[in-house]
Amino acid sequence: MNLLTVKNLFVRIEQKVIIEDLGFALAPRERLSVLGPNGAGKTVLLKALLKLVSYSGEIIWDPNVRIGYVPQKIDADIHLPLTFKDLFLAKCRTLKVSSKEIDEISASVGLTEELIETPVGHVSGGQFQRGLIGFALIGKPNVLLLDEPTASIDEPGEENIYELIHRLQDEFGLASIMVSHDLSFVFRYATSVLCLNRRGLCLGTPREVLAPDMLEKLYGEPYSYYQHDHLSPT
Repeated sequence: MNLLTVKNLFVRIEQKVIIEDLGFALAPRERLSVLGPNGAGKTVLLKALLKLVSYSGEIIWDPNVRIGYVPQKIDADIHLPLTFKDLFLAKCRTLKVSSKEIDEISASVGLTEELIETPVGHVSGGQFQRGLIGFALIGKPNVLLLDEPTASIDEPGEENIYELIHRLQDEFGLASIMVSHDLSFVFRYATSVLCLNRRGLCLGTPREVLAPDMLEKLYGEPYSYYQHDHLSPT
C-alpha cells in the first residue's frame, strides 16, 4: 500500500496556476527526488502535501503516516536565546512523546550536548541544518519531506548533509520526498525522480530521468551534471 497518493493536483496562488494536474505516489521506503527549474512549483508542492496552501484534487496520506519536514531555509536571529534543546523539548511536549528521544536523535544527526545547548543563532550552517533534521525526526516519522536541505550550506558541507540524510533513511527505514538541485546526489541515492515544471513532465528512475534529453526537456536547454567518481552507481 502506498504511503501517499496524489491525483489531479492543482494549486493556484493569486490566480496564477503553480501546479497543474499533477499525480504521483510514494511507497514505503521510497526515496523520491523532485527536480525542476526555479519557479517550477517544487516548494509549493511540499506545502500542499502539508496542507499549508489551498489546492484542488486529491492528496491521500495513509492513516499511519507520520511526517517530518525540513524546510529550505530558516534565518535564525543571532540574538535569539532559544537552543535546539529548547525546540526539541517543545516538540516532544506538543506531540506528547518522551524527551528521551532527544539524546538518541541528537546522536544520530551528529549534535553534541554542547551544540544542542548553544543558541541557534550561533551555530554554523551545517550544524543548524543538522538541528533542523533532528527536529524533523522528533516523533519518529516514517516520511521525511525535505526542501533543498543544503541550500544554505557551502559545497564541502553539502555532501556531509546528504550522506547524513542517506544514513538516516537507512537507519530509520524512512520514505522521503526531497527537492534537490544536486543531480549527482539524486543519481546516487534516489529510487525515483519526479520532474516538475508546473506539470509533472516525467517520473522514473534516476537513470531514466537524468538522461540528457530528459534534462533538456525539463530545463529548456542542454543540461548536464558532474558525477563524482565515488557517486557512480553501484
